[in-house]
Amino acid sequence: MAVRVLMYRTAQCPYCHSAEALLKARGVTEIEAIRVDLDPERRAEMIERSGRRTVPQIFIGATHVGGFDDLSALDREGRLAPLLAG
Repeated sequence: MAVRVLMYRTAQCPYCHSAEALLKARGVTEIEAIRVDLDPERRAEMIERSGRRTVPQIFIGATHVGGFDDLSALDREGRLAPLLAG
């Protein structure tokens, strides 16, 4: 996959782990993970970019996907693969 996947996450978040597993199952080999539990400035960045306070917050290319539920819904609707294809 050539498209950049970025995920704001924490270490112990089960939804973060599920999102990562789903992305990998769809062929994503590289996920840029930003640990907001270790860096409050990055958490503020996440909130500013996404408008949300919860993790994960996933960006595929320039598109803000949202959290795991949003990612999963895109996958069920058949819209995740085209997004990952760029």
